[in-house]
Amino acid sequence: MSVSLKIDKSACTQCGKCVKVCPSGVLLKLDRGSVPQVDNIGFCIGCGHCAAVCPNGSIVHSLFPKEKIHAIDRATMPSPEQVMLLCKARRSNRSFTDKPVPFEYLDMILKAAHRAPTGGNLQQVGFTLVTDPVKLRYLVEITMNVFGRMIKKLQNPLLKPLLSKLMPNTYKSLPLFISMQEAMNNGSDPILRGATALILIHTPESDRFGIENSNIAYQNGSLMAESLNVSQVYTGFLNMAARQDKRIMKYLRIKGKIHAGMALGMPKFIYPNYIDKKEINLNIL
Repeated sequence: MSVSLKIDKSACTQCGKCVKVCPSGVLLKLDRGSVPQVDNIGFCIGCGHCAAVCPNGSIVHSLFPKEKIHAIDRATMPSPEQVMLLCKARRSNRSFTDKPVPFEYLDMILKAAHRAPTGGNLQQVGFTLVTDPVKLRYLVEITMNVFGRMIKKLQNPLLKPLLSKLMPNTYKSLPLFISMQEAMNNGSDPILRGATALILIHTPESDRFGIENSNIAYQNGSLMAESLNVSQVYTGFLNMAARQDKRIMKYLRIKGKIHAGMALGMPKFIYPNYIDKKEINLNIL
């Protein structure tokens, strides 16, 4: 990535904020009251902190021309109480209607997820959106095929003595897997719950922080979905199946790993209440 960066001395007030926020030490302030100096530009990760923090537009960065820098009106930001209420209201609502999620809603959810920070600002998180009912049904079927094979293995009398010791937690979930299979056989959807849209979040194999980056993106998207009254469910079973059956990745044309995902749909009803959780498990040192 070729980057150029300089300081417009006529606009700079020598406040030094850009120096303080740069995570790579590219900007240096040598003396009090001096204009910051650019050093080791090759270390720049393109995070844009310098351009975002400068109050006077004195940062001239090749990745962030003026049309990519936008003023924030803090007066329009939600209050802490509003954000907390959104967090309290957010639930995994598995009761979807067959009405499709408006594309403009999906677009906002994707954009919110894409805005999430990533390790080293590599921005390698990718998104796959599926809305075709045929494709959604196929993903449900192939996921349940994976669990069907798992059930047979766990119930095998020859393997059970060994697997019960090696995979005790998996054995505890065997009744759940069986009930899911029964639901599938009866025409229900135990995986996506009849969702009309699916967003899968993935990264290349090389992303060292793929799991963390993807789940931060998920949280952004999930809260945006809640604000739009779009119900969502975390796709844990599908994610698990994708790790075991390469056909899923091939079908979706995804290279890398799926780390998170949400099944989305318009809700049959909205929860009118929130409930208190257990007391916070907090360790203060």
